Amino acid sequence: MPVLLKDVTAQELHAALAPLGVSLHLARQLQAAAVRRDEIPEKLHAVSPKLLAQVRQAVRLPRLTTLNTVVSAHDGFAKYLFSGDGPESFEAVRIPILNRPGDEKVIVCVSSQAGCAMGCSFCATGRQGFARDLSTWEIVDQVIRIQADSEHPVRGVVFMGMGEPLLNYEAVIRAARILSEPCGMAISGKAISISTVGIEPGIRRFTADQLPFRLVVSLTSADPARRRSVMPVEAAYPLDELVSAIRDYQLASGKRVTLAWTMISGFNTRVEDAVQLAELTRGIPLTLDLIDVNDPSGTFQPPTLAELAAFRDALRVHLKMPVARRYSGGQDIHAACGMLVRAASARPNLFE
Repeated sequence: MPVLLKDVTAQELHAALAPLGVSLHLARQLQAAAVRRDEIPEKLHAVSPKLLAQVRQAVRLPRLTTLNTVVSAHDGFAKYLFSGDGPESFEAVRIPILNRPGDEKVIVCVSSQAGCAMGCSFCATGRQGFARDLSTWEIVDQVIRIQADSEHPVRGVVFMGMGEPLLNYEAVIRAARILSEPCGMAISGKAISISTVGIEPGIRRFTADQLPFRLVVSLTSADPARRRSVMPVEAAYPLDELVSAIRDYQLASGKRVTLAWTMISGFNTRVEDAVQLAELTRGIPLTLDLIDVNDPSGTFQPPTLAELAAFRDALRVHLKMPVARRYSGGQDIHAACGMLVRAASARPNLFE
């Protein structure tokens, strides 16, 4: 079987090609060519043409097909529809960060699955259902394709697109390693965020692996019954078990935990919700990210400005932890949080 570039770390590439006489240094050169330039080099300084020819025979360079790209006229967010190693399509989002002249950059929101099995009722992806896990190269290539289409460099990646990352753990973590390794995209581990709806065993594995990436846990309610009504994962991994895993992660990593709170008007933005959250997370250093719900069906609505102000005041009094309101852009092109979907597409020719 050929070795798929973009699907393995440089160390794994070296181990696979070592029988050909490929050194670790050459493996890193090959990795840089594949991940940074999307190519298999035909010549390299101080590397024999015969060895490179053997390498080219032993590897393949898969590529996603870009089926569609749409850019928001409102805020410059861009949504990409891709197909990869299968008929199922999936989406990723380019997030422009242009507020610092001379330091303009891009964040890429990647998908880890085609569809999602979590079934969160306020999320269009969850309502669509699960198709399959994405492979490592399909995740990595989302970033490569978007970088190639971007004026500014990619400086961060968030695993907040389609799917539950911790249910595709191996591929997701390998992709994050490739994106962060110096001969890969060289993106700081601190600038790679992996989000989960609360897969308790995955959080514990993430903790044990002592990874440099940020963990973001979508909580949305501190009331088990209310949470279960919109997030079915609560039935499998109840809040008390989830918070225990979060607490252990914080103690092991020493990092402030980031909790995401999808704000739904009349549902989780009451003073009572702030009190429950404070009691549930007492003693855990955390940051709370507030995100407006995005529901094209209109079933769920974001809070009014007055409702938001009252909720933030309650958080300030009871939670007493940093609170940030995260901008969810690209709403006009359905690129905002919870709006990504998939569409059927023909299987492309993947390999060079």
